[in-house]
Amino acid sequence: MAFWPSVVVATPAHSGVGASLTYRSELLLRPGTLVRVPLGAREVLGVVWDCATTPPEGLTEAKTKAVAGVLEGLPPLNDRWRQLVRFAAQYYQRSLGEVALAALPPQLRDLSNVQLARRLKRRAQASADGPGPAGDVAAGHDLSDEQRQALDALADAKAPVLLFGATGSGKTEVYLQATQRALFSQAEAQVLVMVPEINLTPQLEARFRERFEPLCGAGAVVCLHSGMTPAQRLSSWLAAHTGQARIVLGTRMAVLASLPGLRLIVVDEEHDPSYKSQEGARYSARDLAVYRGKVESEALEANARCQVVLGSATPSLESWHAADQGRYLRLAMPARIGGGALPRLRLVDMNHQPKGAVLAPPLIAAMAERIGRGEQCLVLLNRRGYAPVLACHDCGWKSACPHCSAYRVFHKLDRTLRCHHCGFTERVPRACPDCGNLDVAPVGRGTEQVEEQLAGLLADVKRPDGGPARVARMDADSTRLKGSLEVQLATMHSGEVDVLVGTQMIAKGHDFRRITLVASINADSGLFASDYRAPERLFALLMQAAGRAGRDAAQSATSEMWVQTWYPQHPLFASLKQHDFPAFATTQLTERLSAGMPPYGHQALLRADARTQQAAQAYLNAAAQAAVGLPHFEDVTLYPAVPLTIQRVANVERAQLLVEAASRGALQRFLTAWQPVLLQTRSLPEARGLVRFAVDVDPLVI
Repeated sequence: MAFWPSVVVATPAHSGVGASLTYRSELLLRPGTLVRVPLGAREVLGVVWDCATTPPEGLTEAKTKAVAGVLEGLPPLNDRWRQLVRFAAQYYQRSLGEVALAALPPQLRDLSNVQLARRLKRRAQASADGPGPAGDVAAGHDLSDEQRQALDALADAKAPVLLFGATGSGKTEVYLQATQRALFSQAEAQVLVMVPEINLTPQLEARFRERFEPLCGAGAVVCLHSGMTPAQRLSSWLAAHTGQARIVLGTRMAVLASLPGLRLIVVDEEHDPSYKSQEGARYSARDLAVYRGKVESEALEANARCQVVLGSATPSLESWHAADQGRYLRLAMPARIGGGALPRLRLVDMNHQPKGAVLAPPLIAAMAERIGRGEQCLVLLNRRGYAPVLACHDCGWKSACPHCSAYRVFHKLDRTLRCHHCGFTERVPRACPDCGNLDVAPVGRGTEQVEEQLAGLLADVKRPDGGPARVARMDADSTRLKGSLEVQLATMHSGEVDVLVGTQMIAKGHDFRRITLVASINADSGLFASDYRAPERLFALLMQAAGRAGRDAAQSATSEMWVQTWYPQHPLFASLKQHDFPAFATTQLTERLSAGMPPYGHQALLRADARTQQAAQAYLNAAAQAAVGLPHFEDVTLYPAVPLTIQRVANVERAQLLVEAASRGALQRFLTAWQPVLLQTRSLPEARGLVRFAVDVDPLVI
């Protein structure tokens, strides 16, 4: 007897392939079963979405290809996971298979059943049985009154919880206690903890392993992020899917992991833009976490639920607004553990500093004083490399990238000009390529240059042991090699480094106990940006960076945050000085309301990549014209196509078209009706030269 499974495979929405493909099978395959199926000349991995006993109308055995094989030994992906994937595909306007297959480890596609069985056996052996969680969840760990109140409220919460805790208030301990409570509630319970960036996983993983491996056994804690090798990702995914892993720590990709026993989801630093994917399905992991908690809760028995905790000292305005509306429960933890004070803000008016000074003399003096006392400093500059551009002042030549509408960054350490968009790299020329002038100079500054200048300015400063001050740098370049991040974090924690210079990756989540001074030397870049979200991002970055200072209560009274600015009277700094996020949020939300911006309005972008800018914009304008008369067209506003800020990357021209609506539902209904029109528009003469298009729902960058 033949059966007819519908299988989803990894095909993008713009390919025009349907949501699923029908195959023939001699076995009745359960929904969620992983299979290999022929697709054109290839054999690909697919997920069975349903299985019929009769062929769809118009199909016969002769017209249908057979399933090539089933991945044996793996439990099917459950209904709740498939509901999450279905929602993500519909909401973010992607194909079902594109989302489903992106959630699976890449190496799974290449394993034979023998290889898979071997890995499952190895995983089971590595996960030695350990004692289950037992006893008082707070036993052996002193909690503040605020932490206990938050845990008590979490136990009774029926809605997602926004944990609004100051930096150093002990949010991580609340996560640990909530995790133990969730694991104790059921033998098969699992917990998902998400962080925005890979560099935040090492210290969090260490704390979770230390706390839970004695309780749950070896292998109870696994990580899932893009920095892992394919074999590591496969091992962690298998452990989560089979229930051997009780706790999964990961970045945004982890929200789509298969976790059959999920009972708690924690989204740490929930405000961070890194939770929103900027390629592929362009989903928001934070928003999907909230939806996943709802789906998991609906499947549980009465009075049981999968709790969602969103934690941040500077919540996103969307989450803050949701709490104002009562859709989230907001829990405040304003006090630091140990009663320590938040760092005092000092604004350095650069109008009164020596001309051309990169670092103000008073700041250098303050850093020297801290180093002499054995304390550490952190310097934030969100621009890596030595200088953003190399220029010839005789003829005006600049180090433009030949493949992008951007400049190549000067990296002094290896004497290269490197494009941070397409990766194109060349050696620094001996002379100006246009006029031959030998005096080609860097313009602007990056972390490499600041590190070099600080080392010179602090050369005579001595540590308490009499040794010279040590300056280090942490950014995407210095942590590129495997294991380098862990080494650099260890040197900071051990006190070997006195001053750490870095990009935003050092500004959030890290618990450096010796830092008492944090400095931001290029804060003004976000004050007057065209992006309406720029003030929100800048405030969050500065407040998070300030939170790295004074985390040891004994040193908190003298901790400071220095901000170099040309605009010390800007109102953003007034709220920052008081560490008053609620006041800042109120001001920003009032402005958003008057302008109809999110969260009061809803947006989507239609992006187009083409061989020429004319072709990209022609496609977008044709798609907008074809939308006239579609259902719910009158409920949305379509703006003219415009180039992206960086309009050319890797010789591909980029443009976008903004769609706005007052209602999220109206926007979704219009986008659904528009999707087939977008496919049809590709075949028009105006679209000749189009490479790809994509819909970005709830965009963070416009």
